[in-house]
Amino acid sequence: MEFHHVSVMLEETVQGLVTSPDGTYVDCTLGGAGHSHRITELLHEDGRLIGIDQDEEAIAAARERLKDARCRVDIVHDNFRHLETILAEEDAEKVDGVLFDLGVSSHQIDTAERGFSYMHDAKLDMRMDPEADLSAFDVVNTYSEQDLCRIFRDYGEERWAKRIAAFIVAERAKKPIATTGELVDVICKAVPKAVRRAENGHPAKRVFQAIRIEVNDELGILEQAFRTAVQHLKPGGRIAILTFHSLEDRIAKRTLREMARGCICPPELPVCVCHHHPEIRLLGKARKASKAELAANSRAKSAKLRLAEKLPPYEEKERGKD
Repeated sequence: MEFHHVSVMLEETVQGLVTSPDGTYVDCTLGGAGHSHRITELLHEDGRLIGIDQDEEAIAAARERLKDARCRVDIVHDNFRHLETILAEEDAEKVDGVLFDLGVSSHQIDTAERGFSYMHDAKLDMRMDPEADLSAFDVVNTYSEQDLCRIFRDYGEERWAKRIAAFIVAERAKKPIATTGELVDVICKAVPKAVRRAENGHPAKRVFQAIRIEVNDELGILEQAFRTAVQHLKPGGRIAILTFHSLEDRIAKRTLREMARGCICPPELPVCVCHHHPEIRLLGKARKASKAELAANSRAKSAKLRLAEKLPPYEEKERGKD
Protein backbone atom coordinates (compact mmCIF):
# COMPACT_ATOMS: atom_id res chain seq x y z
CA MET A 1 0.00 0.00 0.00
CA GLU A 2 1.06 3.62 -0.52
CA PHE A 3 2.94 5.08 2.45
CA HIS A 4 0.56 7.50 4.13
CA HIS A 5 1.15 9.46 7.30
CA VAL A 6 -0.34 12.72 8.54
CA SER A 7 2.32 14.69 10.42
CA VAL A 8 1.06 16.04 13.73
CA MET A 9 1.61 19.69 14.69
CA LEU A 10 3.54 20.19 11.47
CA GLU A 11 3.89 23.98 11.39
CA GLU A 12 4.34 24.40 15.16
CA THR A 13 7.14 21.85 15.14
CA VAL A 14 9.03 22.99 12.06
CA GLN A 15 8.70 26.71 12.75
CA GLY A 16 9.93 26.10 16.30
CA LEU A 17 12.87 24.03 15.07
CA VAL A 18 14.27 25.84 12.02
CA THR A 19 16.18 29.01 12.85
CA SER A 20 18.66 29.17 9.95
CA PRO A 21 17.86 28.53 6.26
CA ASP A 22 21.48 27.47 5.73
CA GLY A 23 21.60 25.18 8.75
CA THR A 24 21.87 21.42 9.20
CA TYR A 25 18.82 19.67 10.65
CA VAL A 26 18.38 16.08 11.77
CA ASP A 27 15.04 14.27 11.66
CA CYS A 28 15.60 11.25 13.87
CA THR A 29 12.22 9.75 12.95
CA LEU A 30 11.95 10.36 9.23
CA GLY A 31 8.81 8.30 8.56
CA GLY A 32 7.06 9.45 5.41
CA ALA A 33 9.06 12.72 5.55
CA GLY A 34 6.13 14.96 6.47
CA HIS A 35 8.14 17.10 8.88
CA SER A 36 11.30 16.71 6.82
CA HIS A 37 9.61 17.88 3.63
CA ARG A 38 8.44 21.03 5.38
CA ILE A 39 11.93 21.57 6.80
CA THR A 40 13.46 21.37 3.33
CA GLU A 41 10.98 23.97 2.08
CA LEU A 42 12.49 26.41 4.58
CA LEU A 43 16.12 25.62 3.74
CA HIS A 44 18.30 27.21 1.07
CA GLU A 45 20.68 25.35 -1.23
CA ASP A 46 23.40 25.51 1.44
CA GLY A 47 21.10 23.90 4.01
CA ARG A 48 21.15 20.21 4.84
CA LEU A 49 18.70 17.62 6.12
CA ILE A 50 19.78 14.31 7.64
CA GLY A 51 16.88 11.88 7.94
CA ILE A 52 17.06 8.71 10.03
CA ASP A 53 14.65 5.77 10.04
CA GLN A 54 14.83 2.03 10.66
CA ASP A 55 11.86 1.22 8.42
CA GLU A 56 12.84 0.56 4.80
CA GLU A 57 9.31 1.31 3.57
CA ALA A 58 9.49 4.71 5.26
CA ILE A 59 12.89 5.39 3.72
CA ALA A 60 11.65 4.53 0.23
CA ALA A 61 8.68 6.87 0.66
CA ALA A 62 10.89 9.62 2.07
CA ARG A 63 13.37 9.39 -0.80
CA GLU A 64 10.54 9.88 -3.26
CA ARG A 65 9.02 12.78 -1.36
CA LEU A 66 12.32 14.59 -0.86
CA LYS A 67 13.80 13.99 -4.33
CA ASP A 68 13.12 17.58 -5.45
CA ALA A 69 14.43 19.31 -2.31
CA ARG A 70 16.73 22.22 -3.13
CA CYS A 71 18.93 21.61 -0.09
CA ARG A 72 21.24 18.66 0.50
CA VAL A 73 19.39 15.57 1.77
CA ASP A 74 21.08 12.54 3.33
CA ILE A 75 18.96 9.57 4.43
CA VAL A 76 20.29 6.98 6.87
CA HIS A 77 18.80 3.52 7.46
CA ASP A 78 19.38 3.14 11.20
CA ASN A 79 17.88 3.63 14.64
CA PHE A 80 18.37 6.96 16.39
CA ARG A 81 19.84 5.07 19.34
CA HIS A 82 23.02 5.28 17.22
CA LEU A 83 22.77 9.06 16.78
CA GLU A 84 26.35 9.66 17.98
CA THR A 85 27.78 7.30 15.37
CA ILE A 86 25.45 8.53 12.63
CA LEU A 87 26.48 12.17 13.08
CA ALA A 88 30.15 11.19 13.06
CA GLU A 89 29.76 9.20 9.86
CA GLU A 90 27.80 12.05 8.27
CA ASP A 91 30.50 14.55 9.25
CA ALA A 92 27.93 16.57 11.18
CA GLU A 93 29.55 17.16 14.55
CA LYS A 94 27.46 20.27 15.22
CA VAL A 95 23.94 20.80 13.87
CA ASP A 96 21.27 23.49 14.05
CA GLY A 97 18.32 21.36 15.06
CA VAL A 98 17.22 17.84 15.94
CA LEU A 99 13.66 16.52 15.71
CA PHE A 100 12.15 13.49 17.45
CA ASP A 101 8.59 12.58 16.38
CA LEU A 102 7.91 9.60 18.64
CA GLY A 103 4.53 8.57 17.29
CA VAL A 104 3.95 5.38 15.34
CA SER A 105 3.27 6.34 11.74
CA SER A 106 -0.23 6.07 10.33
CA HIS A 107 1.20 3.80 7.66
CA GLN A 108 2.56 1.32 10.20
CA ILE A 109 -0.73 1.24 12.08
CA ASP A 110 -2.89 0.97 8.98
CA THR A 111 -0.78 -1.67 7.25
CA ALA A 112 -2.47 -4.74 8.69
CA GLU A 113 0.37 -7.16 8.02
CA ARG A 114 2.71 -5.13 10.26
CA GLY A 115 0.66 -6.32 13.25
CA PHE A 116 0.53 -2.98 15.10
CA SER A 117 -3.24 -2.60 15.20
CA TYR A 118 -5.83 -4.31 17.34
CA MET A 119 -8.38 -3.36 14.68
CA HIS A 120 -6.96 -5.67 11.98
CA ASP A 121 -6.37 -9.39 12.26
CA ALA A 122 -2.79 -10.12 11.24
CA LYS A 123 0.35 -11.93 12.27
CA LEU A 124 1.71 -10.68 15.59
CA ASP A 125 4.74 -8.56 14.68
CA MET A 126 4.94 -4.84 15.67
CA ARG A 127 8.60 -4.46 14.65
CA MET A 128 9.40 -0.97 13.37
CA ASP A 129 12.52 -2.52 11.89
CA PRO A 130 11.31 -5.66 10.10
CA GLU A 131 14.80 -7.14 10.41
CA ALA A 132 14.89 -6.90 14.21
CA ASP A 133 15.01 -10.18 16.13
CA LEU A 134 12.30 -9.58 18.75
CA SER A 135 8.65 -9.52 17.61
CA ALA A 136 5.30 -9.27 19.35
CA PHE A 137 4.87 -13.00 18.83
CA ASP A 138 8.01 -13.62 20.88
CA VAL A 139 6.88 -11.34 23.69
CA VAL A 140 3.39 -12.81 23.91
CA ASN A 141 4.46 -16.44 23.66
CA THR A 142 7.79 -16.58 25.53
CA TYR A 143 7.75 -13.93 28.27
CA SER A 144 6.95 -15.14 31.76
CA GLU A 145 3.64 -14.22 33.34
CA GLN A 146 5.49 -11.85 35.68
CA ASP A 147 7.26 -10.07 32.81
CA LEU A 148 4.04 -9.74 30.81
CA CYS A 149 2.34 -8.23 33.84
CA ARG A 150 5.24 -5.81 34.29
CA ILE A 151 5.24 -4.48 30.74
CA PHE A 152 1.43 -4.19 30.63
CA ARG A 153 1.52 -2.26 33.90
CA ASP A 154 4.61 -0.12 33.29
CA TYR A 155 4.32 0.55 29.56
CA GLY A 156 0.57 0.38 29.12
CA GLU A 157 -0.58 1.61 32.54
CA GLU A 158 -3.10 -1.23 32.33
CA ARG A 159 -4.89 -1.84 35.64
CA TRP A 160 -5.91 -5.37 34.56
CA ALA A 161 -2.29 -6.26 33.74
CA LYS A 162 -2.04 -9.21 36.11
CA ARG A 163 -5.28 -10.81 34.96
CA ILE A 164 -4.52 -10.28 31.26
CA ALA A 165 -1.05 -11.82 31.68
CA ALA A 166 -2.55 -14.85 33.42
CA PHE A 167 -5.12 -15.34 30.65
CA ILE A 168 -2.41 -15.09 27.97
CA VAL A 169 -0.23 -17.70 29.69
CA ALA A 170 -3.21 -20.05 30.05
CA GLU A 171 -4.22 -19.61 26.41
CA ARG A 172 -0.74 -20.10 24.96
CA ALA A 173 -0.39 -23.35 26.92
CA LYS A 174 -3.01 -24.76 24.54
CA LYS A 175 -1.40 -23.32 21.39
CA PRO A 176 0.71 -20.29 20.48
CA ILE A 177 -1.10 -16.96 20.14
CA ALA A 178 -0.16 -16.16 16.56
CA THR A 179 -2.33 -13.24 15.43
CA THR A 180 -3.52 -9.87 16.65
CA GLY A 181 -7.11 -11.14 16.51
CA GLU A 182 -6.29 -14.07 18.80
CA LEU A 183 -4.57 -11.74 21.26
CA VAL A 184 -7.53 -9.34 21.23
CA ASP A 185 -9.87 -12.24 22.02
CA VAL A 186 -7.78 -13.22 25.04
CA ILE A 187 -7.65 -9.63 26.31
CA CYS A 188 -11.42 -9.25 25.94
CA LYS A 189 -11.96 -12.45 27.93
CA ALA A 190 -9.62 -11.19 30.67
CA VAL A 191 -11.18 -7.74 31.08
CA PRO A 192 -14.59 -7.98 32.79
CA LYS A 193 -17.56 -7.14 30.58
CA ALA A 194 -18.77 -4.44 32.95
CA VAL A 195 -15.41 -2.69 32.69
CA ARG A 196 -15.40 -2.93 28.90
CA ARG A 197 -18.85 -1.39 28.74
CA ALA A 198 -17.97 1.43 31.14
CA GLU A 199 -14.58 2.43 29.71
CA ASN A 200 -14.01 4.43 26.55
CA GLY A 201 -11.71 2.96 23.96
CA HIS A 202 -10.79 -0.55 22.95
CA PRO A 203 -9.82 -2.90 25.82
CA ALA A 204 -6.69 -4.00 23.92
CA LYS A 205 -5.33 -0.50 23.30
CA ARG A 206 -3.03 -0.26 26.32
CA VAL A 207 -1.75 -3.83 26.00
CA PHE A 208 -0.87 -3.36 22.34
CA GLN A 209 0.93 -0.12 23.21
CA ALA A 210 2.91 -1.90 25.91
CA ILE A 211 3.95 -4.76 23.63
CA ARG A 212 4.96 -2.33 20.88
CA ILE A 213 7.14 -0.37 23.31
CA GLU A 214 8.79 -3.56 24.53
CA VAL A 215 9.43 -4.92 21.03
CA ASN A 216 11.06 -1.70 19.84
CA ASP A 217 12.67 -0.62 23.12
CA GLU A 218 10.99 2.73 22.61
CA LEU A 219 11.55 4.10 26.11
CA GLY A 220 14.97 2.64 26.82
CA ILE A 221 16.71 4.70 24.16
CA LEU A 222 15.05 8.07 24.69
CA GLU A 223 16.99 9.85 27.44
CA GLN A 224 20.43 9.13 25.99
CA ALA A 225 19.23 10.09 22.50
CA PHE A 226 17.91 13.44 23.79
CA ARG A 227 21.19 14.13 25.60
CA THR A 228 23.23 13.17 22.55
CA ALA A 229 21.15 15.50 20.38
CA VAL A 230 21.69 18.45 22.73
CA GLN A 231 25.41 17.69 22.92
CA HIS A 232 25.65 18.08 19.13
CA LEU A 233 23.62 21.28 18.85
CA LYS A 234 25.32 24.55 17.98
CA PRO A 235 24.64 27.44 20.40
CA GLY A 236 21.16 28.66 19.50
CA GLY A 237 20.32 25.31 17.90
CA ARG A 238 17.07 23.66 18.92
CA ILE A 239 15.67 20.29 19.87
CA ALA A 240 12.00 19.48 19.20
CA ILE A 241 10.34 16.45 20.79
CA LEU A 242 6.84 15.27 19.86
CA THR A 243 5.42 12.68 22.26
CA PHE A 244 2.18 10.74 22.09
CA HIS A 245 1.76 9.12 25.49
CA SER A 246 2.58 10.00 29.09
CA LEU A 247 5.53 7.63 29.44
CA GLU A 248 7.44 9.24 26.57
CA ASP A 249 6.50 12.73 27.71
CA ARG A 250 7.68 12.15 31.29
CA ILE A 251 11.11 11.14 30.00
CA ALA A 252 11.26 14.13 27.65
CA LYS A 253 10.08 16.56 30.33
CA ARG A 254 12.45 15.24 33.01
CA THR A 255 15.48 15.08 30.73
CA LEU A 256 15.00 18.57 29.30
CA ARG A 257 14.41 20.02 32.78
CA GLU A 258 17.60 18.43 34.09
CA MET A 259 19.62 19.85 31.19
CA ALA A 260 18.06 23.29 31.78
CA ARG A 261 19.00 23.45 35.45
CA GLY A 262 21.79 25.66 36.79
CA CYS A 263 23.27 25.36 40.27
CA ILE A 264 22.06 22.30 42.18
CA CYS A 265 23.81 23.07 45.48
CA PRO A 266 21.75 23.00 48.69
CA PRO A 267 20.23 26.46 49.24
CA GLU A 268 22.06 26.93 52.57
CA LEU A 269 25.49 27.04 50.88
CA PRO A 270 26.73 30.63 50.42
CA VAL A 271 28.64 29.88 47.21
CA CYS A 272 28.26 27.39 44.42
CA VAL A 273 30.44 24.33 44.70
CA CYS A 274 28.67 22.02 42.24
CA HIS A 275 29.71 23.99 39.13
CA HIS A 276 26.65 22.63 37.38
CA HIS A 277 25.39 24.85 34.58
CA PRO A 278 22.41 24.73 32.22
CA GLU A 279 22.94 23.36 28.73
CA ILE A 280 19.61 24.47 27.26
CA ARG A 281 16.83 26.99 27.68
CA LEU A 282 13.29 25.64 27.65
CA LEU A 283 11.08 27.41 25.10
CA GLY A 284 7.84 27.56 27.05
CA LYS A 285 5.64 24.74 28.23
CA ALA A 286 4.53 21.71 26.26
CA ARG A 287 2.29 22.67 23.35
CA LYS A 288 -0.76 20.75 22.17
CA ALA A 289 -2.52 20.44 18.85
CA SER A 290 -5.08 23.09 17.92
CA LYS A 291 -8.81 22.41 17.96
CA ALA A 292 -8.83 22.55 14.16
CA GLU A 293 -6.14 19.87 13.92
CA LEU A 294 -7.85 17.69 16.50
CA ALA A 295 -11.05 17.85 14.45
CA ALA A 296 -9.16 16.75 11.34
CA ASN A 297 -6.83 14.18 12.90
CA SER A 298 -7.86 12.30 16.04
CA ARG A 299 -4.34 10.86 16.39
CA ALA A 300 -3.16 14.34 17.43
CA LYS A 301 -5.21 14.20 20.63
CA SER A 302 -2.42 12.99 22.91
CA ALA A 303 0.44 14.82 21.19
CA LYS A 304 2.72 17.18 23.11
CA LEU A 305 5.50 19.27 21.61
CA ARG A 306 8.48 20.35 23.71
CA LEU A 307 11.12 22.76 22.42
CA ALA A 308 14.46 23.83 23.87
CA GLU A 309 17.42 25.92 22.70
CA LYS A 310 21.13 25.22 23.22
CA LEU A 311 22.86 27.86 25.35
CA PRO A 312 26.31 29.33 24.54
CA PRO A 313 29.36 27.83 26.27
CA TYR A 314 29.29 28.47 30.00
CA GLU A 315 31.76 30.90 31.54
CA GLU A 316 32.73 30.30 35.15
CA LYS A 317 32.09 33.18 37.55
CA GLU A 318 34.45 33.88 40.39
CA ARG A 319 31.84 33.97 43.11
CA GLY A 320 28.20 33.36 43.82
CA LYS A 321 25.73 31.04 42.20
CA ASP A 322 24.17 31.23 38.77
